[in-house]
Amino acid sequence: MLQPLFLAETATQDLVTINWTFIAQICNLFIQMLLIKKFLFKPVREILAKRQAKADADIREAEEAKTEAAAIKAEYEQNMLEAKEKANELLATAQKNAAAKSEEMLKDASSQAAAIKQKAEADIAQERRKAVNELKDEIGSMAMEIAGKVIEREISEKDHSRLIDEYISNVGNA
Repeated sequence: MLQPLFLAETATQDLVTINWTFIAQICNLFIQMLLIKKFLFKPVREILAKRQAKADADIREAEEAKTEAAAIKAEYEQNMLEAKEKANELLATAQKNAAAKSEEMLKDASSQAAAIKQKAEADIAQERRKAVNELKDEIGSMAMEIAGKVIEREISEKDHSRLIDEYISNVGNA
């Protein structure tokens, strides 16, 4: 019976014996994992983290640029509105000034025309008075002539008609 016990002891011993190859493979696997982690995963994670940080920074910059562009656009639109309002005000002011100037020029022209008309009427009245005075003087001198002729001779009806015709023709020539 010794034998079977020995056999059982040997089988258990085979199970309990340490297989150095297996331990070496496990150690080799852990060393490889450490090396891969240190030289492969860590740099790859760093590269991915840098890329993620760069992408986040680019997105932030793009959002800031978009916000800045929106602010600039709003300011530009505000400036355009102010410029349009200012232009409309200037145009309205220019139109008012032009209307006022036009009205003033019309008033000046009207007053000048009235002054010229008044002067012309005064000149005409003066010329008329002058002509009437000259006519009176001429009529007076003619009347004196006629009276002198009448006194010189006795006037007959025929002479009287002739004198009147003569007087009328002299007035027509004058």
